[in-house]
Amino acid sequence: MSSLALRGLRVEYGGCAVLSNIDETLARGEWLCLIGPNGAGKSSLLRAVARLVEYSGVVEVDGRSVTDFGARELARRVAFVPQDPLLPDDMSVVDYLMLGRNPYIPTFGRDSAADRAIVADLIEELSLGVYARRMLGTLSGGERQRVVIGRALAQEAAVLLLDEPTSALDLGHQQHALELVDRLRHSRDLTVISAMHDLTLAGLYSDRLLLLHQGVAVARGTANEVLRSETLAEFYGVSARVIHETDGTVVVVPLRTIENR
Repeated sequence: MSSLALRGLRVEYGGCAVLSNIDETLARGEWLCLIGPNGAGKSSLLRAVARLVEYSGVVEVDGRSVTDFGARELARRVAFVPQDPLLPDDMSVVDYLMLGRNPYIPTFGRDSAADRAIVADLIEELSLGVYARRMLGTLSGGERQRVVIGRALAQEAAVLLLDEPTSALDLGHQQHALELVDRLRHSRDLTVISAMHDLTLAGLYSDRLLLLHQGVAVARGTANEVLRSETLAEFYGVSARVIHETDGTVVVVPLRTIENR
């Protein structure tokens, strides 16, 4: 059984379609990266899977439509990391991570010893011990990003949705965050869908790419299959050199146009 299935997925805003006829199936443990220019529909797809926007078509997790789940049950199955999460400056890291356990805590109940143990294990796994009692407002961008991912992991959901998880990070922290997600998706058998602008990183870490343009899937496959100069010119409107390294890495290098030199 597939971990996640999308069939005929369509999202409209104000009667205008921003995503149309998306069909995709992901196996458990697979990483699909959404690429495409601004306004292509990447965030809308992620938000539809998380049931944060209205949509038509079918979104299934482990063979069940997400519309069959209550909010708490859905949060146990799907975790969403938005591009610009709101982090209260005066909340400690450990308290913020504990918010990820809310789907398991009864209404008017308190966190249990099991909840605290899960958060403690996450703090160790993510090397957050030195930050655990610090306030979120004192953290750097890379530290905050690691904490946001940690909160999502605390939900123990099988599907992890990441909207531009490295957009505010420098090169070193970008690599650290993506290595962390990759390591955890293998150790926890997570299914990951991410939206990313950096095409080289997208191809380096994901199993497959889905290129969206004006809400429609125009290319899908491995980085070798999707990241081609002619494809980028057609849908991004850019001139780029695509380099295929001997280890299988695909590097996208933007080129300046002659008239701008």
